[in-house]
Amino acid sequence: MKKFTLLFIIFISFCFLSKVKAQVAEVSSPDGKLKLNVFSEDGKALYSLNFQGKMMLEKSPLGLITNESDFSKNLKFINSKKDFVSKKYSNEKIKKSEVEYKANTLTVSFTNQDQFNIGIEFQVSDNNIAFRYEIPPMKDRFSVVVQSEVTGYRFPPQTTTFLSPMMKPMTGFARTAPSYESGYKADADLGTKADYGYVFPGLFHIGNEGWVLLSETGVSSLYCASHLNTTSDKNLYQVAYPNMAENNGFGSSGAALSLPGKTPWRTITIGDSLKPTVETTIPFDVVEPLYEPSQRYQFGKSTWSWILWQDNSMNYDDQTKFIDLASKLGYEFILIDALWDKNIGKDRMKELVQYAKSKNVGVMLWYNSNGAANDAPMGPRNKMSSSVERKKEMKWLKEAGVKGLKVDFFGGDKQETMRLYEDILSDANDFGLMIIFHGATLPRGWEVMYPNYAGSEAVLASEMLYFSEDVRKQEAFFATLHPFIRNTVGSMEFGGTFLNKFLTKSNKEKNKRHTTDGFQLATAVLFQNPIQMFGIMPNNLTDAPKFQLDFIKEVPTLWDETVFIDGYPGKYSVIARRHNDKWYVVGVNAEKTSKKLKLYLPMLAGKNLELINDDKNGNTFTKSVSINKKGEFEIEIQPNGGFVLKN
Repeated sequence: MKKFTLLFIIFISFCFLSKVKAQVAEVSSPDGKLKLNVFSEDGKALYSLNFQGKMMLEKSPLGLITNESDFSKNLKFINSKKDFVSKKYSNEKIKKSEVEYKANTLTVSFTNQDQFNIGIEFQVSDNNIAFRYEIPPMKDRFSVVVQSEVTGYRFPPQTTTFLSPMMKPMTGFARTAPSYESGYKADADLGTKADYGYVFPGLFHIGNEGWVLLSETGVSSLYCASHLNTTSDKNLYQVAYPNMAENNGFGSSGAALSLPGKTPWRTITIGDSLKPTVETTIPFDVVEPLYEPSQRYQFGKSTWSWILWQDNSMNYDDQTKFIDLASKLGYEFILIDALWDKNIGKDRMKELVQYAKSKNVGVMLWYNSNGAANDAPMGPRNKMSSSVERKKEMKWLKEAGVKGLKVDFFGGDKQETMRLYEDILSDANDFGLMIIFHGATLPRGWEVMYPNYAGSEAVLASEMLYFSEDVRKQEAFFATLHPFIRNTVGSMEFGGTFLNKFLTKSNKEKNKRHTTDGFQLATAVLFQNPIQMFGIMPNNLTDAPKFQLDFIKEVPTLWDETVFIDGYPGKYSVIARRHNDKWYVVGVNAEKTSKKLKLYLPMLAGKNLELINDDKNGNTFTKSVSINKKGEFEIEIQPNGGFVLKN
């Protein structure tokens, strides 16, 4: 019996020691609230995250597989080292113009069965983790193809999800999918499968414990973009690389990497409320500019005929009407959309650009990204996909006085397509042109990486409000999601803010809008993009109330500060943004009944403000209000309605 007891004690002691030994490194955020643990168990690298002592991610896999060696198993821990990073930077295109970033760093090194090494670099700031893989040369190998990752995120069982499914490749209009234009499901069950996975970013609600936002940043021509996928373990989501069918089957689904090489950053934002999610700057904190701007770029607002007047408006006379509209509104730009090459032509376009210049309005022109990737027929085609043609075209654009381009119809996340994005941006900078991407992937740190980058769609945006009654009915629902998910990790060129009651040129009979004018005005602040296309029409100059016109004339598109006030994704959202010393507090309500809220606005305590809001009949009004000295203010938001408070 004594012998059995002794053996049992030795066995228990061995198990305990093995468990202790399994944890190989740890690091906390500067404020000590967020803690990362790294483990080495059964030849695998794992990590876990807890926030204020609560488990937010359970032990989750790390590693990747290359064509030369496997770094997902048979790993042996070598060492770890810690450091600290601190930097200040400015960027007018993101949600906060001046950023101070501080993080504790941890680099953990492993070796595999082939005696090749891999490093995993973590940066842990308050409420955020960014990590990436570092692959040194493999003896005489200085290049590899990274075929897949096992990087995962294992959530506690009480988690619900807010995810948007990846579209099936080579489907949709002219086989242009995937283009990140699917809707979201709110509070879906953990492990709910989608045929092609889910796009970044993804939001996860850890019951009463808090929130986790997943995304990636720092994707350039040197790598593919990735997305999330479910696994056989419903609690575990993993990083997935592009589907081979994307880009009409051309190009690898992996990433060709020169060694030593680094992958893009995987980012995780964690908090016990949604405040860290809305206010995070982690997509921009860990990346650097890839080139210098060739000039000082100007951002702002734009008119856009196509959104309601459609293809028939791509003619000289109609575009002069929208140039005049931009001039009267004080907008910086007009976007002239598809088919201008055929319906207006380059010679008359030069005249139109000069006319716009005389009105102090800059011209942006639409281009097709094709190419051979899909079947999108609209022109100009085959101008952006070829280096030689692209540079010739951009030379003409610069000489004509065009300010920027909106390039459409990409459809895919392969490295081949990432190269095209970067080539367009880099060449455009040489010619002083800004770039907006449409029908495109999520921007991944591009506001910092590319100085002339001016935003991306990558969302179920305003054009679908024109085409789909179902989307019109869900407009408020989706709007309450974007500040917490899509728009919090990158600029979002939504192209909305309508004052037409019917989303048609005639403003009658069909495409009735289900949201109030107060809602529409609120989205001008709720949605953030350095250049925003507005759905304002010439008729609005006479049929919209003066206070609404005054608002859309003055509202900025560049922000110095963004603050979460209140909300729940899919139900309602209230945020505040500051431009210089002027605050805008906006909210929208997607629920079926009115929402009474008590807001805490310390930045506006004791101040007199203008309120734009809706009454019970959905009519939008304005009045003066005061915030008490405690910064408290009570507001009621109508269903499908919204409000604006501004000082």
